Amino acid sequence: MATTLDLNARASQIVEAMSAAAATLRIASREIDGGGRFLDCGIKVRGGLRAGVDLARICLGGLADVSIPLGDIGGRAAPLVQVWTDHPVQACLASQYAGWALSEGKFFAMGSGPMRAVRGKEAVLETIGFHEDSESVVGVLETRKAPPPEIVARVAEECGVEPWGVTLLAAPTASLAGGVQITARSVETALHKLTELKFDLCRIVSAQGTAPLPPVARDDLAAIGRTNDAILYGARVILHVTGDDESLQEIGPRVPSSASHDFGEPFAAIFARYNNDFYAVDPHLFSPAEVVFQNLDTGKTHVFGGPRPEIVAKSFWG
Repeated sequence: MATTLDLNARASQIVEAMSAAAATLRIASREIDGGGRFLDCGIKVRGGLRAGVDLARICLGGLADVSIPLGDIGGRAAPLVQVWTDHPVQACLASQYAGWALSEGKFFAMGSGPMRAVRGKEAVLETIGFHEDSESVVGVLETRKAPPPEIVARVAEECGVEPWGVTLLAAPTASLAGGVQITARSVETALHKLTELKFDLCRIVSAQGTAPLPPVARDDLAAIGRTNDAILYGARVILHVTGDDESLQEIGPRVPSSASHDFGEPFAAIFARYNNDFYAVDPHLFSPAEVVFQNLDTGKTHVFGGPRPEIVAKSFWG
């Protein structure tokens, strides 16, 4: 069904503010041949933390607040990426989830953001019954290459818009902005796991989460390891839910990353063991370290899993 949350319109407002403050954010905005606009947030420019926060907010369709408070890992100062939203299903699953693989020649990127809700060709969108109509779309790419005009044309075609109505933003995994937008996926990974476990998502009212922000790695492969460890071993998520407590106790142990047989060592080691094949890794691993259900109807709190700061520290600092 159509919605009135206007994810792409909300994201477009953030884009306009970023473009107006490009010099301050250390980003670059340019038009793409054949139509469309591209905002480089860390490929040929430095980017920064503020650009990363804005990227994360765009991924979340403008329906969540994102900040970077200071935390600690085993007594050592470390920034956290904090997210909270009163529309977690729409923000995370209809927008933030990286569910659109885009490739052309040697270019490849996973696409996030509210453009996915307009395209509407993913199983998760059918599951939550979400679709959006818009004359312009906004998407975020995790890549080290600027998207070629053919990618813009494909996005336009599959979303049913003109090329001029496409805005794409990108940052590599090994960059300040890219690290922030990826680490901001604490709540999203919890919701995606619950989707796979057939939990009734209508019970989730609000959500908040934190994950430690990794230091920028030497290359994107190393950064993939660190950003995954930030979620798998460092993320803590609180879900405000309704309904009975018995079902929460039943499903709870299966939600955190510790439910996976691959849990327990840095992701880089797991990845290498599977010859760098994401699809060979146990899919149950990809969720936060700790998931808390706060039942708004009964007043009870249920806690499952827990952070492993020693693994995070090993991943981040060796």
